[in-house]
Amino acid sequence: MKRIERAVTFTPEQIAAYAEASGDHNPIHLDGDFARSVGLPGIIAHGMLQMGILAGVAAEAAGGAHRLRLMYCRFAGMVEPKDTVTFAAEDAGPGKIALSAVNQRGEAVLTKASAEYRSS
Repeated sequence: MKRIERAVTFTPEQIAAYAEASGDHNPIHLDGDFARSVGLPGIIAHGMLQMGILAGVAAEAAGGAHRLRLMYCRFAGMVEPKDTVTFAAEDAGPGKIALSAVNQRGEAVLTKASAEYRSS
């Protein structure tokens, strides 16, 4: 299995579109003033948006979504608009994939990330 990477630069529009699609209209994702009032730097991307992108990379590495058995990650950092996150997958042994998500500052935003897949 070759290493697969996908770099995504997050935008307010993408975050708002995910809020609409997911039904998660928490104002920390949509209202910068509200987000700052609760101690955040501004709006932040949904963790599940990030995990969904990582799942796409994992599925590609596994040879298709139908081969994925499970996926795990921990949310470790905030992603703000204009952040570029590189999502990556690489071989971690038979039926196992090591996953990562690192922002442009080299900070992991998802950690302890892995997936397992069926060999056929």
